[in-house]
Amino acid sequence: MADARGEAAEILSVVVNIAVGLVTSVISGSGVWLWQRGKHARALRRKAAFFGLRPGGECLIVMNNKYDRPGSAAHKDVRAMIEVATLAGEFGCQVSVESSGDFHASNDSRTEFCIGGPWGGSNIRTGGHLAAHLPGVDWRPFGPGPDSSAIVVGDDHFLWDRGNVEYALVAKFTPPESARPVLLVCGQSSLANHAAIHFLKRAHRELAGAVPSIDRFCVVVRISSIATYGFQRASLERDVSTKAFAVPTG
Repeated sequence: MADARGEAAEILSVVVNIAVGLVTSVISGSGVWLWQRGKHARALRRKAAFFGLRPGGECLIVMNNKYDRPGSAAHKDVRAMIEVATLAGEFGCQVSVESSGDFHASNDSRTEFCIGGPWGGSNIRTGGHLAAHLPGVDWRPFGPGPDSSAIVVGDDHFLWDRGNVEYALVAKFTPPESARPVLLVCGQSSLANHAAIHFLKRAHRELAGAVPSIDRFCVVVRISSIATYGFQRASLERDVSTKAFAVPTG
């Protein structure tokens, strides 16, 4: 009888240990899942804050014109637009697209992505944004000289070496009449526009730590080795926030 009770006790002990192990595993697994879910949610919140997107809100994309075909967009600019639309889709945002030549209003409560440079009438809204909010930026016109399509911010010159090394200016600010920010992406080419947006999506955490404030900043993105890597070899060239938003003197 004593032996039977001893065996029963051993079996009960084994069952209890197995049960405790299973419960511990479930609790541990649930904890990891909840932690990962919380971590993912925090990452999404930081990403939304960087781009100025409000989950369930509205996103406005203002498209530029192809330089030689008003009313149409370059293939790479369309790809840039799709990148923005998929980004907004991550947060359940309603996306609307307007032509830069037809849209003359405030972005109001919509987060605006304005794509394309101002030269050649490509995106006249970009020119307006630069004049109103980034007085320290000078965009040189397209032409035969070495400064063709150069981006000048203060005393920094970013020259256009087409198909080799190109640049894009990326700025975020909120107009005083608007409730949501504008994110301006103006590259020296349609490839540079696409590259800049692709880079922002990939490296937004790095950029958030490199700028003085995610609410208002201006950076220059460098696209290099284009013949080999196309739009995918992009990097942060410089934070030019202070110079870009400063009113030139003299």
